[in-house]
Amino acid sequence: MLPRADAPPAATTVRRFAPAQRWAHRAVALLMGVCVATAACLYVPQLAQLAGRRALVVTLHQWSGLLLPVPVPVLAALVSRAFRADLARLNRFGPHDRVWLRSALRRDRRPASRPAGKFNAGQKLYAAWIAGATLVMLGTGLLMWFTHLTPLVWRTAATFVHDWLALTVGIVLAGHVGMALADPEARRGLRTGSVRREWAEREHPLWRP
Repeated sequence: MLPRADAPPAATTVRRFAPAQRWAHRAVALLMGVCVATAACLYVPQLAQLAGRRALVVTLHQWSGLLLPVPVPVLAALVSRAFRADLARLNRFGPHDRVWLRSALRRDRRPASRPAGKFNAGQKLYAAWIAGATLVMLGTGLLMWFTHLTPLVWRTAATFVHDWLALTVGIVLAGHVGMALADPEARRGLRTGSVRREWAEREHPLWRP
């Protein structure tokens, strides 16, 4: 089988993600995409008219939201040592991450001013925030789904939090996608599992693959 035309030589690449990590990311991205798309169809009248079949849209939204915190590929990926190691890296915030954040706030784009391991501080903050937001969305969504289990004041508060947090999630996701589109090498890492060594040394100088 011939290599892809855009694939760099193997000697110049390093392994960034194993298949388990890549499939877990795809599963989460798919479910999150369904949640956002169905939410838009439920709240934007023009999209609701285009989609039609509101009951089906509601069902898709409910079940994708229910599965989002623990999709099957993520549960399967937990068997992978590499996946568990990445979760530990995302959950660990070191002194170099504070340096990265200060440089980001100053809009200092020099690679030397933004030290990072396998994941930079922005990626760690995004992962923590989206994980927390997902759990809050799940909890408030369940209160809205099973209306007979809670008093009206709880459901009203849950609806308020769910709606505004959904808008925030949509904005943050748009930023995440925009940054991914601006970095083809990062996308290649998630698509093929490998990245160019030069990119890894420039963007993640503290990472030792």
